[in-house]
Amino acid sequence: MSKKHDAIFDDVLSDLDGPSTPTSGRESARFLKRSTTISDRMSGELEEKTLRWVDPSECRMWERHNREYTLLNEENCRDLIDGIKAQGRQEFAAVVRPIDDPDYKYEVICGARRHFAVSWLRANNYTQFKYLIEPREMSDEEAFRLADIENREREDISDYERAIDYADAIARYYGGKQKAMAERLEVSQPWLSRYLALASLPQQVVAAFPSIRDLKERHARDLKPLLARSVTATPVLAQAVRLEAQQQTARNGRGPFVDPVDVVKQLRQAAEAPKVKPPGKTDEQTYRRSAGEKGITARKKGRKFLLEFEENLSEASLRGALDVFLKDRFVK
Repeated sequence: MSKKHDAIFDDVLSDLDGPSTPTSGRESARFLKRSTTISDRMSGELEEKTLRWVDPSECRMWERHNREYTLLNEENCRDLIDGIKAQGRQEFAAVVRPIDDPDYKYEVICGARRHFAVSWLRANNYTQFKYLIEPREMSDEEAFRLADIENREREDISDYERAIDYADAIARYYGGKQKAMAERLEVSQPWLSRYLALASLPQQVVAAFPSIRDLKERHARDLKPLLARSVTATPVLAQAVRLEAQQQTARNGRGPFVDPVDVVKQLRQAAEAPKVKPPGKTDEQTYRRSAGEKGITARKKGRKFLLEFEENLSEASLRGALDVFLKDRFVK
């Protein structure tokens, strides 16, 4: 038998020092459970995992983790913090991998919020809590796919964080081939394409939103056609810069943020050509007795003429201007 099988049998035999025939119902149940465990292990239906309780300071975030750790805070992790306190422990292990680093033992692939929650608790007088981890050996591409599978449906990771992660991965692991990446992630190409479009938004547009958490995949769909043509992209980017200044003012505690819906509305409006009111049809002419003199202005309005002149126009100039007007009207 293999060493694995030997170890299984040694483990079982170490518990069988008593009589070969169970002497009670409890012992019989224990024996049957032990036998079932042996069978599951031998058949490969039972997979054992090694879990460890560690100080979270021994773990760092994977540099390509799909969650922006700096955006985590007590407020958006409050549900997890309260859950760990209520349960007295972290219920689900984070997935990490061992690393060769003098300052850390592991890097976190899945479990950034759990890491933050336990770290926060330990820093706030709950030093009894430790970070539950499951160490695994895996490649970067495997780590990327594992993190994506765990977090794809979670609403607390923004569309933009996910999009940036995909844009990095397609170049890093899949040679820029969207089809290959979609197949590995088991998603459709159009679905993946929409997130890659979001990641490609200019930084001015990204900064025009209150936070990257407010930037959604649908916003990229709205803005992409406007950014594809220079005639509309230029005014859109100019408006984005103005919005960024407003949002930064709000971040500094002065004034409200511009709502994401209004951001998109203003960017779309900036792309629209200003509507120029067509000039009204005018039939206006000035009549003078002689060049250089003031005269009268005749403006046709419907079936009428409106004659205008300055009140200080001399009688001679007025009569002369009227004569010119009458000749123009009746002498053909």
